[in-house]
Amino acid sequence: MSVLLVESLRKSFGGVEAVAEVSFAVEAGEMLALIGPNGAGKTTCFNMVGGQLRPDGGRVHFAGRDITSMPPRAIWRLGVGRTFQITATFGSMTVAENVQMALLSHRGRLWNWWPRATRLYREEAIRLLAQVGMEDQADRACSVLAYGDLKRVELAVALAHDPKLLLMDEPTAGMAPAERIGLMDLTGRIARARGIAVLFTEHDMDVVFAQADRIIVLNRGRLIAEGAPPQVRADRAVQEVYLGSGSTFGGH
Repeated sequence: MSVLLVESLRKSFGGVEAVAEVSFAVEAGEMLALIGPNGAGKTTCFNMVGGQLRPDGGRVHFAGRDITSMPPRAIWRLGVGRTFQITATFGSMTVAENVQMALLSHRGRLWNWWPRATRLYREEAIRLLAQVGMEDQADRACSVLAYGDLKRVELAVALAHDPKLLLMDEPTAGMAPAERIGLMDLTGRIARARGIAVLFTEHDMDVVFAQADRIIVLNRGRLIAEGAPPQVRADRAVQEVYLGSGSTFGGH
């Protein structure tokens, strides 16, 4: 059973078809990249999967359960984590406290977090931070961290909810090139070790072709290609609509 199964998803805005009959699946431990030129429908598709938008048609199944049109929090409760283009950490709290807050939320204990947040689930938070290489900065305030480090904290926060599916919307936006590859390589290693399915959108083609197990390509709301990175790179239709006729694809 696929962790995520999307069937014939459709969405229009004012008569303009943003997503048209898009279907795909993501398996446990797989990194699936959703790419396409600006206006291709990537964000619309992503937001329908995450519950931010209600589809006009089609179905979204998570772990065998129909989650179509469920609100984002209900989807999150089932085991779907998400990271965003702009990091969403609490700057006044320490790195560890941010992860502890996520653990408290996951266990339904936010109502009694204060003033014991510095003690509750700290060891578990440190273990999660160790997975993303941030345990040595556990007691630093998030407000003083470099942007790349904030992205790693955000990943630890997402992992605190023990997700089966991780949705990553432009996860490397604002990062230096070397940091981008490092973050997604780390995400891939964690996903494969824990059996987490990952669906991500990304503009950096070096990241996509280096880290994705499979790639799906949208253009004008329709899926035009799907396959392993070498297949997609060689696809003439993808080259023409994404980079222009005659262009090479994937950072070459």
